[in-house]
Amino acid sequence: MPDYSLLDRLLHRLALGSRAVAEMSFDLQQGKLDIDLAAAANGRHIFVSGLARSGSTILMRRLYETGAFASLTYRDMPFILAPGMGTGTGKDTPLKERAHGDRILVNQDSPEALDEVFWRVFSGADYIGRDRLTPHVPDAEALQKYVAYVGAILAASNGRTRYLSKTNNSLLRLQSLQATFPNALILVPFRDPLTHAESLRKQHVRFTAGHERDTFSRDYMRWLGHHEFGSDHRPFRFGESEPVPLETCGPETLDYWAGLWCNTYDWLLKTAPDTTVFVNYEQLCADPEVWAAIATQAGLEASAGEETFSASRTAPSAALDPHLAGLAADIHARLIARAHPAATDTALARQTTSS
Repeated sequence: MPDYSLLDRLLHRLALGSRAVAEMSFDLQQGKLDIDLAAAANGRHIFVSGLARSGSTILMRRLYETGAFASLTYRDMPFILAPGMGTGTGKDTPLKERAHGDRILVNQDSPEALDEVFWRVFSGADYIGRDRLTPHVPDAEALQKYVAYVGAILAASNGRTRYLSKTNNSLLRLQSLQATFPNALILVPFRDPLTHAESLRKQHVRFTAGHERDTFSRDYMRWLGHHEFGSDHRPFRFGESEPVPLETCGPETLDYWAGLWCNTYDWLLKTAPDTTVFVNYEQLCADPEVWAAIATQAGLEASAGEETFSASRTAPSAALDPHLAGLAADIHARLIARAHPAATDTALARQTTSS
């Protein structure tokens, strides 16, 4: 989260914390624009979505660096629903490490997962529960508004016709997004489950401590629809189809986050549109041909973008329950087999063993 002055905090609380103000900002801007809804719906957009800490941010940044896409940035804050009307200054701001402490540097011009604000404002009651987030099938009115919203983002982008979104919660509505944007490309990154679970656990500890020190940071994450970790953590829950009951352990344990990983990616393997491209993040880091294949499918030059893909294998804090470890390995093997481009048999065996 950026460093905000008292005045900035008050403005963000008003613009993001008030649903009425957010809706008004959307309506006011929409009234000024002549948006071609058909063009917005049929654009070759990209939606990146996966469980937090899956490599989705780096993948999104590499795509954004190509210059082919419009996206929301911190400069659009706090009037996210009226893109191009944010209070960010026209001056360049210095790069600073983001709140995750993961060496990813951001400033006002960094693309970020901000369009979840739209879904929270217009459909929040449909999928945001008191203690969980659930699969989301937006109604026709919300989807039409979202197409208009994408059109507004493109209109503020100086001629770009392709939109780039990176929102973890989008995995709850992938079928609706693909049906609404038939030419869009959906990318779902995944990582080794044990490493991924440890990264989630560490971030939960980090953000929980931060929220205890500063309640505004907790509110800020809630306004942006971020419940991935911290004192307002609300996990994805998929009902009876979940292979792991999360109630058996708390978020302070590695088993909890590995269980969330299993439930999320098992559900995605079953429900994601057939056109979804699963991206093996470790393979993306190790083999340049993976990025080349993604770039080709996205209609981009393979050499485009400079963001470096690098995998960090943090030592886990504990051993997983044996049954859970076996389940995670099985789901990981299925993900690798479905990933594009497909891993070789040797890579499949190596990565399955490592999980």
